[in-house]
Amino acid sequence: MATNGKLELEIEVKSSADKFWSIIKESAAIFPKAFPDDYKSIEILEGDGKSVGSVRLITFGEGSPLVKIIKEKIDVVDDSEKTLTYSVIDGDILNYFKRFKGHISVTPKSDGSLVKWSIEYEKNSEEVPEPEIIKEFALKTFLKVDDYILNA
Repeated sequence: MATNGKLELEIEVKSSADKFWSIIKESAAIFPKAFPDDYKSIEILEGDGKSVGSVRLITFGEGSPLVKIIKEKIDVVDDSEKTLTYSVIDGDILNYFKRFKGHISVTPKSDGSLVKWSIEYEKNSEEVPEPEIIKEFALKTFLKVDDYILNA
C-alpha cells in the first residue's frame, strides 16, 4: 500500500461559476456564519485570507468528524481561471499526513458550474486510512455553498 495518494471530486452545481468562486474566495467571512456546524471559525493570520501567502487558521465545528483545527497557506490563486491551491502547514491533520495539499477549481458549465477539488497527500504510515471522510466533508461543503447561493 502506497503512502502517497490523491483523491479527486467533481460536482456540478446550479450556481454560476462567478458566484460560487466569490463565496470560495470569501470563505473566511462566510463559512462560519453560513455553516456554523461545520466551521466554527476561520481566522486570518497572515495576508488577506484570499491571496497567495495568506495563512488561515480553521477551527471546525461538530460537523467535522476527524479534524478540529488546521492551519493552511494559500499557494496559488488565479481569479481568471477560478483556481486555488493551498497547503496544510499545521493542525490535527498532520497527525495523519506528512503532506496535505488541496486544489479547487470552478468552471462555468451550461446553467451552473463544475467544481473540481483534489488533494494530494503523504500518509505518516501505511496504517492511516485513505482520507475519504475529508472528501465527503468537501462534497457536503460544496453542496451547502450551492444552496447558500441559490437561497440568498
